[in-house]
Amino acid sequence: MQDQINENLKKIETWKRIIFMLIYALIDSMVKLILWMVIFLQVGSVLLTGKTNPNILEFGRNLSTYHYHILLFLTFSTEQLPFPFSGWNVTTDLELLDKN
Repeated sequence: MQDQINENLKKIETWKRIIFMLIYALIDSMVKLILWMVIFLQVGSVLLTGKTNPNILEFGRNLSTYHYHILLFLTFSTEQLPFPFSGWNVTTDLELLDKN
């Protein structure tokens, strides 16, 4: 059992993933802050104009999808690195889950 633990601790791939997870945890906290700003901007738009702003709506949708992709990576649901270490992928399907 101890040998297996030692072997697991020596895997470079695992340590690389942990470093990426720390990076994405920081990025995710910034994304959450920006999402709250988008929420407040959209509420302000609705209060002032009576309708949602389509530009803010699209940006919020894309940012929410990006947040989702980060969470998939952080929870080990996918091995695909989100942006900026891969392309900006704003698909909303569960395609990432099928790749594992």
